Amino acid sequence: MHRTVEQHDAIAQLYRSLEAEDTGSAVSVILKLRGETCNIDCLYCYEKRKEASGGARIDASQVRRLTELFQGRPLAVELHGGEPLTAGRDHVADILRELAGQPTVVRVSIQTNGVLLDEQWLDLFDALYPGLQIGISLDGDAAANAWRVGYDGNPVYPRVAAALRLLAARDRKVGLIAAVTPAVLGRADAVVDHLASFSAVNAISLAPCFDASVQRPTSTGGRRLPTSRRLQEAAVRGPGGPAWAITPAEYAEFVLAATIRWIGAGYFARLKLEPAVSTIRRLRGLDTTFCHFSNLKCDHVFTLSPDGRLGSCDELPWPQAQLTRLDQVSGQAAVIAAQRRLPLLNQGKALMERCITCDYQSACGGGCVATRWRQDHAGDQDAYCDYRMRMIDGIAALLAQPAHPAGAWCRTVRWRPRTPNTMRDVAAFLAHWNSPGTSRAPVRLRTSAYGNINTVGLPGVHEADDLDPAHPQWHEAIEPGVRSLVDAVTRAWGLVTYDSCQGHSYPDVDLEPAERRVGILPRDGAEYAQAADALCRAVTAATPDLPAAVQVTVGRAELTCEVAGRTTPALDLALRPAPGHGWPSYFDAVDAATAAIVDALHSEAPAADRGCCCPVPQASTYAVKEMGA
Repeated sequence: MHRTVEQHDAIAQLYRSLEAEDTGSAVSVILKLRGETCNIDCLYCYEKRKEASGGARIDASQVRRLTELFQGRPLAVELHGGEPLTAGRDHVADILRELAGQPTVVRVSIQTNGVLLDEQWLDLFDALYPGLQIGISLDGDAAANAWRVGYDGNPVYPRVAAALRLLAARDRKVGLIAAVTPAVLGRADAVVDHLASFSAVNAISLAPCFDASVQRPTSTGGRRLPTSRRLQEAAVRGPGGPAWAITPAEYAEFVLAATIRWIGAGYFARLKLEPAVSTIRRLRGLDTTFCHFSNLKCDHVFTLSPDGRLGSCDELPWPQAQLTRLDQVSGQAAVIAAQRRLPLLNQGKALMERCITCDYQSACGGGCVATRWRQDHAGDQDAYCDYRMRMIDGIAALLAQPAHPAGAWCRTVRWRPRTPNTMRDVAAFLAHWNSPGTSRAPVRLRTSAYGNINTVGLPGVHEADDLDPAHPQWHEAIEPGVRSLVDAVTRAWGLVTYDSCQGHSYPDVDLEPAERRVGILPRDGAEYAQAADALCRAVTAATPDLPAAVQVTVGRAELTCEVAGRTTPALDLALRPAPGHGWPSYFDAVDAATAAIVDALHSEAPAADRGCCCPVPQASTYAVKEMGA
């Protein structure tokens, strides 16, 4: 596939290729200590659906060869499976000794089902690698763990719960991976409460079972099917796919409900919830190590099997993800060359081209390439993008209005960041707006040939003074086409506007057309929540009366204060060209659309006792207190 330079650069922002000279960027290596071999037989297990080498074990010499292969580069190593503890204490001890002696290994973790954990294992970890991070697989309470069984078909939940109590007694902190299946849908509060009740837990990662395309049970080499496989056969043959599978939309709803509970119960102060934390960090412009939100994706993740096969991310299908063999690769350059040739990775990068122009790119980070690949093969990649956007919208609402969690369910007010979006001094502007009796100095207003009102009288985005309704030049400073919208927001609703534009076509200038919009700067969280709800009601009421060429959106954004460097949640009401319509038809109809919206705004008002028009899931609760950091 041929890409322009611009496309390549945009993809690189979302998916960074591994470069030999960039030794500062870490790579993650997943060591499948026993391949897919496991002492339990979870019905939804994706590991056992792979073509994998069971029984054999990765040894210390292979670990040493890995560090030589990625010489000078930081390595984060995860001991994985199947079940890594089935390798045995002596063997795991050899691996840990080797890792402890390698200066480039910056982090070691182990992902286990917890069934085999005991005092002796923990003594070994403390002696050989005290900083070992432990991850446990547990989906919630006993009912949530219905799919996690032994080969005899009996639940393993009691043994995992016992392991977590042992870890707490040893003052160990662990992270949990919780699979989201139909067994937890509608029960986010109970599931999060239960997982948080284990004092050893300091992190929860919610992993979706997007397995609707799974059509057959896991194969078995034995002549006699264990009870677990008979249970799996019965579950996998449902009319809508496996009985444990969920849809992306169901996952988004569960994550939002879980995040509301995480905030409301105060759990955020002592444990990390993913993907909520990474979404919050990206919304705030911060980096995250979670590859679903980072640009260090599949090119920076490797998987080693006991038979020496070295492949890309463990989430990708095998054997398609295989790059080379550990005993046949000469160095890092050869690994990079294999990545460049691998069709699966190139297909994954190509799937992310739709992200280049997406409004959610900065918060989403492109998501999981492996999941995109599976959704694309199922013919439903849109559902994956829709869930990502839905989750970001809801969490953005919780950040802006944590005391009003019902706003997370609004589907009208969406995350639409504006870049740049700054003001010299936000606090001073609000103080001046709220003090109409103080004097206002005259300002310079110039109008361009295209109707732009700013200090220089030129088309496009230029500096303009921040005025308020008490200023003598207020009316003169508002572009005529947007005055009725501004009046409805400021006079009828009593809100603060920080920006407005009537929209400009620029037919003879090399500038992109501009839409009609009004930016609203709520004074506090309560006003923000009430304004967002009222805008949802007004836009919903006006939509049937809008001309076909115009759509109205309400966006959540943030206004950055240049003086303080802080951001303040803002709301943007915008009239945009509707899908399938161009700018000429938009400008022909935008005045009529404005009139419809203004009428709807005058029929509504922000109020504390009214919500928005969007349905709220019945199972959710909203006793939420203010979020701290």
